[in-house]
Amino acid sequence: MTMGIPITMKTETRTPHPVLDQAAVASLLFQDGPEGKDLHDRWQRAVASALFRYRPELSTRQRRQLAYERLRALNNEVPSPERFADDPRGIAALHEWAAPMDVATITVAGIHYNLFLGSVVDDRVSPPRELTDFTTMARMGTFLCTERAHGNDAAALETVARYDRESDEFVLHTPHPGAQKYMPNTSSAGGPKTAVVAARLVVDDKDLGAFLFLTPLSDEYGTLPGVTVTLLPERTGSPVDHCVTNFDTVRLPRTALLQGAHGQLLPDGTLVSAVGSPRKRFLHAIGRVTVGKLCMSAAGLGVARAALAIAVRYAYTRHISGPVAGQRVPLAAHRSHHSRLLDHTATAYAMTFLHRVATERWVTHTPEEREDAERTVAVTKAWITWQARDIATESRERCGARGLFPVNGLADMAANIDGGITAEGDNLAICCKAGAEMIFGHDLAEEPVRPTGAEQLTDPGLLRRALTTAERYWHLAARRDLRAGQGGDALGRWNNASGAALELVEVYTVGKAADALLAACARVSDPIARTVLEDLSALFLLRQVSARSGLLLAEQALTADQVRDLPQVLHTLRTRLAPHLDTLTRAFEVPEEHLSSLPMLSGA
Repeated sequence: MTMGIPITMKTETRTPHPVLDQAAVASLLFQDGPEGKDLHDRWQRAVASALFRYRPELSTRQRRQLAYERLRALNNEVPSPERFADDPRGIAALHEWAAPMDVATITVAGIHYNLFLGSVVDDRVSPPRELTDFTTMARMGTFLCTERAHGNDAAALETVARYDRESDEFVLHTPHPGAQKYMPNTSSAGGPKTAVVAARLVVDDKDLGAFLFLTPLSDEYGTLPGVTVTLLPERTGSPVDHCVTNFDTVRLPRTALLQGAHGQLLPDGTLVSAVGSPRKRFLHAIGRVTVGKLCMSAAGLGVARAALAIAVRYAYTRHISGPVAGQRVPLAAHRSHHSRLLDHTATAYAMTFLHRVATERWVTHTPEEREDAERTVAVTKAWITWQARDIATESRERCGARGLFPVNGLADMAANIDGGITAEGDNLAICCKAGAEMIFGHDLAEEPVRPTGAEQLTDPGLLRRALTTAERYWHLAARRDLRAGQGGDALGRWNNASGAALELVEVYTVGKAADALLAACARVSDPIARTVLEDLSALFLLRQVSARSGLLLAEQALTADQVRDLPQVLHTLRTRLAPHLDTLTRAFEVPEEHLSSLPMLSGA
């Protein structure tokens, strides 16, 4: 099987290119679960409203407040916020569409719907709670887990909730500055707030591990007694009211404890749990972080696609001097310009379909599959957000000086994605965790059949086998390096194996992205769309293989002639795809209301 039109090394001839059906491609991109494309159409329409246009005249404080106004407008699109909080696919789709318009909005949206309301809804052990204030957003919800001294090691947090038997209450307390809750949105912006606070449950001086406690923070008059909120300095990207929050012997009713299979506090003060260690109980309690990872990768997707849509449209509207005196040509006419955008467009398609697969995996996993599903979501988040930042940076550069102005929609994008790279688990940390698990907890890929040299370089089988070879190589290297470490020195052994383990995670994730892209191509019935998308898949795979060509040559996954031919085949693919670049990015369906509001795209 070959992908698209077979590539030859003959001189190119100019022939009319077939017309790509934009609607068919968009339908494929946004088929997402039982609701299909309707799920995405809802949020696309919501963010097309005037409320979501850029407001350069606003101060930082006003922009923070605007994020909550936008969130309340989005809440009007949700028939049942309580059920929505239990819908990972729906929350992720909201992030995908709102993120390019205002990352501050999706930051507070993800915290309110997923981390806060989702955690409360997940408590099916405690008596039912009155949630109207939260579903109507009369009170905003926030989630306090990270501490000044505990980020990726949040399981070691030090905030304490001591059970007072006499009053049947908990006393929530911050024992020292290192235990202050760090970063989430606890200021007065947005109105009164309630938090879900992660704290160590202490009963009779016995530490039972970290649990979540429903804790009112403020009312219409300000913070409540015992709660101190200090606004943090402005960070890069869209402004959010991030703060440091301190608790001084705040008393909470017994009903504040969020309970579940991970732990239930009986009337006599005994804890019963179906989950083993305190660490596992904590991870179960904060299980909403996995959906948060899906949301961060969805936000990265939306930003990446919007960045490309802007940069490509600018490439066709911006004209410069041509090679002939008096001639003007669009930026897109230059191979040096459009090839970079084409390469990133291929990656954006792979990112989109990988996210669909990861979401489906999480939504449908069985209890026995949970660990693997969590790892899939984690590595997807890391790879997508890293790729999104690269795409945002390239797109900004391709728009030159105009791209530097926030009013043109690109300047803040890379910084905004930085938040997703760090939130819900720092990318490097979660890749290290995945790599450590995969060394011996993941099946070694089969040794692929070596090429004959007669294969087309656009053959998906050849290219996918090449990535499998790289995966197998790094997997074996990680096992070897771990075993080679000094016994009794766990950190030293991991340090010895970490480089290979991270390479394993990277190529494994790239392989899954390629699989998702190829599977999507197989679902296309329109012959022109299928041909173009197969060429786009070949471009994505070839770039990944080319980046590893030295290793693949050494491992005999490619012949020497195939390695030599890589640059020419890439050149020919880009030539064939270039006429479709505009349609491929229009299929991202970034709202026209947003694009036409950007001065550099409207002739201003």
